[in-house]
Amino acid sequence: MDKSERAQREEEILKFWKENKIFEKSLENSTTGRRSRGEFIFYEGPPTANGRPGIHHIEARSFKDAILRYKTMQGYHVPRKGGWDTHGLPVELEVEKQLGLKSKREIEQYGIAKFNEECKKSVWKYVDEWRQFTDRTGYWIDLDNAYVTYHNSYIEALWGVLTHVEARKLLYKDYKVLPWCPRCGTALSSHELAQGYQDVKDISLYVKFKVVGQENTYLVAWTTTPWTLPGNAALAVGKDIKYVKYKWNDEFYIVAKERAHKWPGQDPEEFLGKDLVGLEYEPLYGFSPRNENSHKVYAADFVTTEDGTGVVHTAVMYGQDDFVLGSKVDLPKYHLVDESGKFKPKTGNLAGKSVIEESTAVEILKDLQNQNLLFDKESYTHAYPFCWRCKTRLIYYARDSWYITMSKLRDELVRENEKINWEPEYIKEGRFGEWLREVKDWAISRERYWGTPLPIWQNEDNSKMIVVDSLETLKKHVKKSGNRYFVMRHGEALNNAKNILDLTGDPENHLTEKGKDEAKLATEKLRSQKIDLVVSSPFLRTKETARIVQKELKLPDSAVIFDERLHEIGPEEGGKEVRRRMGESLFELEKRYANKNILLISHGFPIWSLSQVANCSHDDWSKKVVPLKTSEFMQMSFAPYPHNEDFELDLHRPYIDEIILEKDGEEYRRVKEVMDVWFDSGAMPFAQDPNNILYPADFISEAIDQTRGWFYTLHAVGILMQKGHAYKNVISLGHILDKEGKKMSKSIGNVVNPWEMMDKYGVDVLRLWMYSVNQPGESKNFDERTVDELQKRVFNLLDNVYVFYEMYRDKGLESDRDKKSSNVLDVWILYRLDELTQDMTNNLDSYKLLEPVRALRDFIDNLSTWYVRRSRERLKEGDEDAKRTLYFILLELSKLMAPLAPFAAEDLYQKLRTSDMPESVHLCDWPEVERSIFDVFKNNTKVLEDMAEVRRLVSLALEARAKANIKVRQPVGDLRCKIQDLGIEYLNIIKDEVNVKEITHKDIDGVELDTNLTPELIEEGKLRDAIRAVQEWRKEQGLNPHNKADYQVSSDEIEFFTKYKSEIERATNLRIVN
Repeated sequence: MDKSERAQREEEILKFWKENKIFEKSLENSTTGRRSRGEFIFYEGPPTANGRPGIHHIEARSFKDAILRYKTMQGYHVPRKGGWDTHGLPVELEVEKQLGLKSKREIEQYGIAKFNEECKKSVWKYVDEWRQFTDRTGYWIDLDNAYVTYHNSYIEALWGVLTHVEARKLLYKDYKVLPWCPRCGTALSSHELAQGYQDVKDISLYVKFKVVGQENTYLVAWTTTPWTLPGNAALAVGKDIKYVKYKWNDEFYIVAKERAHKWPGQDPEEFLGKDLVGLEYEPLYGFSPRNENSHKVYAADFVTTEDGTGVVHTAVMYGQDDFVLGSKVDLPKYHLVDESGKFKPKTGNLAGKSVIEESTAVEILKDLQNQNLLFDKESYTHAYPFCWRCKTRLIYYARDSWYITMSKLRDELVRENEKINWEPEYIKEGRFGEWLREVKDWAISRERYWGTPLPIWQNEDNSKMIVVDSLETLKKHVKKSGNRYFVMRHGEALNNAKNILDLTGDPENHLTEKGKDEAKLATEKLRSQKIDLVVSSPFLRTKETARIVQKELKLPDSAVIFDERLHEIGPEEGGKEVRRRMGESLFELEKRYANKNILLISHGFPIWSLSQVANCSHDDWSKKVVPLKTSEFMQMSFAPYPHNEDFELDLHRPYIDEIILEKDGEEYRRVKEVMDVWFDSGAMPFAQDPNNILYPADFISEAIDQTRGWFYTLHAVGILMQKGHAYKNVISLGHILDKEGKKMSKSIGNVVNPWEMMDKYGVDVLRLWMYSVNQPGESKNFDERTVDELQKRVFNLLDNVYVFYEMYRDKGLESDRDKKSSNVLDVWILYRLDELTQDMTNNLDSYKLLEPVRALRDFIDNLSTWYVRRSRERLKEGDEDAKRTLYFILLELSKLMAPLAPFAAEDLYQKLRTSDMPESVHLCDWPEVERSIFDVFKNNTKVLEDMAEVRRLVSLALEARAKANIKVRQPVGDLRCKIQDLGIEYLNIIKDEVNVKEITHKDIDGVELDTNLTPELIEEGKLRDAIRAVQEWRKEQGLNPHNKADYQVSSDEIEFFTKYKSEIERATNLRIVN
């Protein structure tokens, strides 16, 4: 697709911004001058760059950017740190697909380290496209210094947050039923669960449970999850609910009285649920172990009669209420289903079958039919949870998990929400408030691989734990060998004396006499350290140094080891290779020896690299190497830490899993889980820059589904950290749907390509469409017709106004901004500008964008169709007041548009800018309402009201003309209407617009038009038609207003054109010729 002219202009503006560093200057400008109002804090909700940006990303970026540009123009310093969300299931699933892996077992066979390395690469798959997209949409955000959630420093900060949670005694481990994804093999939190519901049609079964000791008598229970029936352990009833036992087909059935109408029977016997408690029934299956409490009826509060039978089938391991009841009455807890959602061995024909497949439900149905235990069946449509990422049906599954006690903080969560300004406002008490009032404990752990590892280490019997808050704490508690390490550079060698580099180990490069003396002197200083072991590079100069040390310290030959890995940097080696071999040597010594004093003898750069490994640092070796002098030594502190194959710190699995901690003589090993990925993004205020925490945010904005995602976790972590609400203002955005209101999907083929739309319409048109099509929280049906309509109503109209101004432009007037105009049209449009400025300021201050954009659209319409049209002749004739006014209006308009349509605003500003103005509209102050310029009338309300009345009367008069079938170019004699409050300047406008000779006052609501046309009026009408025809000819010839030309009159028009020659020539700037 070819790019539109508007899109090309926008790309030129992008180039201008980049070359002149306008974004950077806007940040400097708000701290070093103009109206400095302090910091305005913004949090960026981090995207994941392993998927491509879509049209909906223009929406979020548009709303964020508008507020941030506006606040910058108001004089705030608005830091805009970008971020990347890099952990979690979305990334893992993408990599599984790439590698063809289908289960956790296959991931572990492939290797966690390799798998996580692929995840790390995957998150940057489309990063270049994201950068280009962000740039193209005009979204000013700092991506060069973005926070990245997989960085060690970020993970460390998250550990600090969790340690604070644990210190408040809000972290606990429990075994209970929670949402479980059999595909991903992990639990989900309540806020993740809320994002994945779909309406589905399932088989629901009414099942007969045979009562022990009562002939042909059955309790009837209903279930929408037939797969849980083999795990049935009890039945539940409501103790105060009325039940009936009735006869049907020679059998007796017990159901709630309210539900019995579905199966009318004979001789009903009525009783309360409490009378059923204690009844025993026969198990459906014999797969589960039993105890004396199994397969009995219990009373439970969760039983209702809204659907089903009033008798609830209870499978302890597969339902939240079921589990609570099972714990209360001591029912056996035994899994028949494994983590992958398949029946375990010893479950008969069901073994190996997936519980989420419909075929499994059908098999159970048939089995119950064969046993005469199926009472009824029906299709049932209901909302069912699916995994928010892999789209697999979830199951409720009893499992160990780590939790944060959010339920204890419910009141505080609700109270702090009251301080947040929500746009739309109803979300505060609605979608978000409801969520907080029903908040559940946060299941924080995930049995996965690519994520922030839970920093929890437990002793052997899990009775104690250490929660690690930082790398420093990890080093403090890590199990250490007790070794002490010293490093020493070899003594001076012949090549050192000649200043020649020996990288290959010259067999003739002996120590000099000076070098031998240096080595002896150093050894003497080392004597007090009681060296047990010398490990040396095999090069001649290091070997000779090692032998001197051995001899001076009287060490046996067994105490000297020559390690190939300690040699000088090789000719083909880089810093990474040296670090790797030196790291291998050090970590191997730590594993092999205990409580030894070890001296390592090597060379300048390798020793520096070794110290980097030991210190867990990773400086740029090309800039920071300061080698030891020959025979110089130093003690090197070292504690093992998690590292990758290059011996760089890596806090991820599997490296962190290898770290054993020690406290009071006991060993502690890390739990296997990683953290909920939503904790990563929710803790970003504390992790994006731990040394400079900016809290709370003044503003955030994302899609409406984040009310149970990032909006919630930000709020939750803020409360957990005892900092209160995490943000003051939030705009929650509706989803972008196709033009029919359907969700966009590749499979349906209704996905809109954002790049094509930007190339076709430009970004500004799309931005304004996002703001103005409806309220921000409502879903937006993306229909190109409405986009094109907006382009025409706003941008094309504004372009036309500027083009008209340019035709008659007088740059000499543009620097003279102190002149005032008394012309009523000039005064009116300036007061309309005031009104617009105040309206936009008030709304943007309230984080509303729909209203200011619509006000802007209406103003541009007024400017074009009323002010410019009514001032056309004045501008043509060189009226300085009109030119100065229109210039001022366009210039101020460029500033008002700047946050909303930054490209068009810059384009207009650059065309109008004089040398004494800021170099970009985005470096200008936001306009304020003031009347120091053009201040003629004090009461602007009267001007606006009078002009509104003029336009109303004009509209009524033109309707009257249309009814009388008299075209506007035909003058009429008289217009009668109520005009006593209107001045002569307004009456002249009405006369001109309506083309009427006189206006007479008459006390009526409407207008009366004299439609009697005299010969003189008809003649004048013909003259106007002639002028119009000549003007049309000018356009066809491509003449601009300043071009003079000859107009050839036809023979049948000569008489008329001769009669009115001077009038026509003056109106058309043409010469009339025969």
